[in-house]
Amino acid sequence: MSKKAGVASLLKMIVPAGKATPSPPVGPALGQRGVKSMDFCKQFNDRTKDLVVDTPVPVAISINPDRTFTFVVKSPPTSWLLKRAAGVAKGAAQPGKETVGSVSLKHIYAIAQIKAKDPVMAHIELEKICKSVIASAHSVGIKVVH
Repeated sequence: MSKKAGVASLLKMIVPAGKATPSPPVGPALGQRGVKSMDFCKQFNDRTKDLVVDTPVPVAISINPDRTFTFVVKSPPTSWLLKRAAGVAKGAAQPGKETVGSVSLKHIYAIAQIKAKDPVMAHIELEKICKSVIASAHSVGIKVVH
């Protein structure tokens, strides 16, 4: 695959909050694109210092042809937030047939508020985000109680 001159490349990763290090997977992914991984790690850890350590955080890194970069930190995955709220380590092996935990509508609302802060969710109503979180809960095998 040939690279076009002057086009920024986009790299998406999930990195633990406050624990970005130049070791795999961050270092090699950035290194092969000519970006200094230490610079990214320092900036990322500084931006995520307010989050709970080890929270998986999706990040989109835009790498310019001159090897400079910008990145956007997004909210943690919905399934991770649901599993944390339910107090379970992993989802059901057969969602729909078995449940591994339960969350209340209060938890769903709190998760929806977190997800609403993402730029891609800015135009979506909170009620629709709540419905999406409920659907994610069912697909992970978590029961929503009223």
